[in-house]
Amino acid sequence: MKYIRYAFWAVLAVVLICVSLANRGPVTLNLLPAELAELLNFQYSVTVPVFIVILGGIVAGLLIGFVWEWLREHKHRAVAAQRKTEVKRLERQLKKTQDERDKDKDEVLAILDQSA
Repeated sequence: MKYIRYAFWAVLAVVLICVSLANRGPVTLNLLPAELAELLNFQYSVTVPVFIVILGGIVAGLLIGFVWEWLREHKHRAVAAQRKTEVKRLERQLKKTQDERDKDKDEVLAILDQSA
C-alpha cells in the first residue's frame, strides 16, 4: 500500500511539473478593477507566471475546503468529547460501586470478579 501511495505522489508531481512548464507565460494580477482603482486612486498589481496562479488557486481551494469541513464537523467533535467525558464519569462510578461491593470479600475473589 505504501508503494501505491508513493506512485500516486510521483505521478501527481510529474503532472504538476508538466503543467507548470507548459504555462510559464507572465500574467498580471490586479487587486481591483480598473474603474474602482481610478476612483480610489490605488492599484496593486503583480506579474507572475500563469502556473503560479493555477497552483495558487488549487491550494487556496483546498485550504478553504479544509477549514469549511473543520468548522462543519465542530458539532460532532463536541458531542464526541461530551460522550467521552460521560464514559469516564460512568467508569469511575462503576469502579467505586465495585470497590464498595468487594470491600468485605476475599481479595482473590474480588480480583477474579474484576477480571471477568
